Amino acid sequence: MEVNLLFLALIPGIIIIIFIFRKDKIEHEPLSLIFKLLILGAVSCAPAVFLETFMGNYMPAGFVPGSVGYAVFNAFAVAALCEELCKFILLRIGSWRNPNFNYRFDGIVYGVSVAVGFALLENVLYVMEGGLYVALMRGVMAVPLHAFCGVYMGVHYGAAKRYSIEGNHMQARLQTLLALISPMLIHGIYDSLAFMGEYGTTFILLAFVLLMYIVAVKCVNKYSNEDWHAGFYLQEMARVDIDNK
Repeated sequence: MEVNLLFLALIPGIIIIIFIFRKDKIEHEPLSLIFKLLILGAVSCAPAVFLETFMGNYMPAGFVPGSVGYAVFNAFAVAALCEELCKFILLRIGSWRNPNFNYRFDGIVYGVSVAVGFALLENVLYVMEGGLYVALMRGVMAVPLHAFCGVYMGVHYGAAKRYSIEGNHMQARLQTLLALISPMLIHGIYDSLAFMGEYGTTFILLAFVLLMYIVAVKCVNKYSNEDWHAGFYLQEMARVDIDNK
């Protein structure tokens, strides 16, 4: 039974990684790098828990358990801020200077890899304790949520890398900020709706997740299709132009 639960906890993240890997059409990233980022994503759980505990101590006095304010504070200031910040720091450490980071779509591959690494460890812990129902619900909700955040973190992370190479440091800083803000917003909205389930937000949460599925897949397809002319270096772009003729 425990082996089956472990499989159910891992399979959603594995499917997502395979999907993203196959969408990287120009140059597949080394499996060793993807595995490294998965591990770093899992490692980011530790500082995230520490920061969440720290931020929880600053809950405003009027936000009592069960209130909307309590749910929103926990969603944005505790979960979204701490988890996405830690994921981004480990993403940056693990990939920013890697020579394989030479196309904008690579940012999506790396962002999703770190996000899925975080989600896999978190999911295993929840599923092994909660059982089959938790495995099924988190497999279609929570694990994809982390991947959605990884997609949007990766979009802006890849843009930040390109602007940095071009010497446009103002735009690089802006895109770095967006690489943090966009996943925090997605994560915060998701958790707010989840924490406020007793207020009748369950169907809104389901609609939000469905919307994220559609938007994230379209985003991945868009940047995957445009990747051939989104190289960071002129020699790489020239080579790809020749290959596509």
